[in-house]
Formats: sequence, C-alpha cells, structure tokens
Amino acid sequence: MRRSPPLRQHLAKILPRLRHRDGRFPMTPRVPPTRISANRGAGLFGEPAPEAKPLAWRANIDGGSRGNPGPASYGVVIRDPRGEIAARLKKYIGRTTNNVAEYYGLIAALDYAQSNSIKALRVESDSELLVKQMQGQYKVKSADLKPLYERAKKMSQAIPAFRIDHVYREQNRDADLLANEAMDEVSGKPPAVASRNAKVENGKSKIENRNSIPTIKVRARFRSGILYPLEDVDLPDGAEVEILLRPTSKS
Repeated sequence: MRRSPPLRQHLAKILPRLRHRDGRFPMTPRVPPTRISANRGAGLFGEPAPEAKPLAWRANIDGGSRGNPGPASYGVVIRDPRGEIAARLKKYIGRTTNNVAEYYGLIAALDYAQSNSIKALRVESDSELLVKQMQGQYKVKSADLKPLYERAKKMSQAIPAFRIDHVYREQNRDADLLANEAMDEVSGKPPAVASRNAKVENGKSKIENRNSIPTIKVRARFRSGILYPLEDVDLPDGAEVEILLRPTSKS
C-alpha cells in the first residue's frame, strides 16, 4: 500500500505555484491599513454632548431714600426661569442715600441666588449709576459705596452666569413698590399704591405724584455726592420736591 507523503511535504510542493509575483497568496484578502479616526469613539460611546446652559433667573432690584439721605429701604423681586415670582424681598435699612439703598438691594438679590444655588442670574435695575459701576463703565468714587460695590462684585463673580442691565423705572415697578412698602411700614403709613420717592441720579430727579407744596427758596451745599440744605426746611416726611440748581458765588 502506497503511503501518502506527509502534509508538510505536500504543501511545500503546491504553495509556490499559488503565489503571485508580489509574493501574496490569492486567497489572502487585501486589507486596507487601519486608520484611527479623529472622531474615534463618536456615536454611542463617543464624548458626551456639551451640557446645556442653565436657564437664567431674574431679579428686579430697587432702593429708595426719602430725603437722600433719609429713611431708606430696598425691594427685590425674584423670578424663576419660567417667569414666575419665586420671592419678594424688602427691608428698611435706616437713614442713608438712594445709591446705598440700591446696592443693598443688589446684595440681597445676590445673597438669595447663592443661598438657593442659582447658577445663572440676570439683575435688572433702574439705577444707571449702579449698573454702569457694576459693568465697569463708571468708577466708584464714593467712600460709602466702595465697600458695598466690592462685596457685590465678589458675590456676582461667584455666580457662573451673571449679568446686570439697566431698565426704565416702569419696568421695575414691582421692586419699587416693595421698597416703598418697607418705608411705609416703619413710618406707620398705609402701603404705597405707586412709587412716591424721588431718586436723584447723575444730577436728574425721577419724580412721581408731586405734592402741592408752596415754592421755597433754600441755599444748599453739594459735598461728596449729597446736597445739604443750609437752612431748616419745614416739610412733611416723605414729601417730594423738584430741585432747580443755580450755582452761587462762594462767600
């Protein structure tokens, strides 16, 4: 019985016949070189989608002083991303100026945001001075405002997404009413139906509901952003006046 040659010998005879000139075997499929894509892993197991930006809360703030300086307070209305009122804040802060009261209102809004872990906050104020100081457009020269500004700036920087914008007084009426309510509650007056306090900013007065008071001519001295009367003025508490400035020569 003839024995078959060993398998190794058999393959050694037929394999050379099957080879192409380039040395490859015909049954070997051509496999293109593997390229590592820059988007490797994209798709199901790719990089996670970027996180959506948090929806912004809105805070309308207002501060007022009857007398400037005089009895002062602030009001804050906080709205959630859906526009619904989440909180109303108001507080009487004693005798001070309008601008100080405005900063107290801003700090109250920022404190609420931090206490409630709010990541995005838009503040609206009708105080052009405060807004432009917080935006860096105006310098803070008043010694009374500097510590309040520095505190508010530090608190705002702790919120990932923060902005502050100026709005007209009509758009800030809810916060204005709260500020007046806080002053009325301390003075024992009925709650204000509309804003009555005069705000002095950048040499202009914002006045609503003028009272029927006879015209009085009074000399005053302007110092550190505040106008001080040089004569006693007999006016009811909370009275609103219109000021016409006319510089006089120093005596």
